[in-house]
Amino acid sequence: MSTSDENTPGTVADPYALAREAGAAIAEASGIARHDIALVLGSGWSGAADLLGETVWEAPAHEIPGFRAPAVVGHVGTLRSIAIEGTGAHALVLGARTHLYEGKGVDAVVHGVRTAAAAGCSSIVLTNGCGGIDESWAPGTPVLIRDQINFTGDTPLHGANFVDVTDLYTPRLRDLAREIDGALDEGVYMQFRGPSYETPAEVQMAKAVGATLVGMSTALEAIAAREAGLDILGISLVTNLAAGISSTPLSHAEVLEAGQAAGPRIARLLAQVVARIAQEGAK
Repeated sequence: MSTSDENTPGTVADPYALAREAGAAIAEASGIARHDIALVLGSGWSGAADLLGETVWEAPAHEIPGFRAPAVVGHVGTLRSIAIEGTGAHALVLGARTHLYEGKGVDAVVHGVRTAAAAGCSSIVLTNGCGGIDESWAPGTPVLIRDQINFTGDTPLHGANFVDVTDLYTPRLRDLAREIDGALDEGVYMQFRGPSYETPAEVQMAKAVGATLVGMSTALEAIAAREAGLDILGISLVTNLAAGISSTPLSHAEVLEAGQAAGPRIARLLAQVVARIAQEGAK
């Protein structure tokens, strides 16, 4: 795998310093010295933020160092600080996700994760909309990410930085999620570079190596989160069956429609899960 360097688009001299600068800017602007849990909200998941509690601060992401306005229709572009009801904890909602296919470099992709760590978060919830390989998962099905395959050819790690990713997605947090919804299934997420959807042959390859979910985000963010010492919960929303599994052509409109249809249900689920994580962290 390649490592970001000075020749990579979007790479800054010290991405960790930029994240610390962003964390300090969020603390100053929000008046919250330390956040507890971060949420990266992918396609279909944005409604969860409204159910968490009182929003104490909100701003366009590009006003904070290192963040950009979203490049994809259907993605929000704000950062929010929310007092999680009944917990005393604060959530940092990262509604501005940079995807690898935008060509801004890996450091830009994981800047939100590094900023969350710099802002004091000890846990992060990574969500996405994705293609499903398991035919039993109809569009609109939320699936916990048990493990992942990084098929991007990139890494957010710099130099000889050997990070253990054996239990990348924290088992304890998956257990908490299943206490909220015992019907939640688990899968293995495989990140492709995009922006083209996977071909049927690529989907069969992904299936052969153990993937059950395919998409264009999350894996690089998870590695950066583990490097930063964060506990990680990953949840995918199956917005469509993957190419060759589905009998119809894939489209971004289909992803948005599935996310909107499932939105109220998965928003409630995610809000309950985040509240439980916050309660456990306060013990």
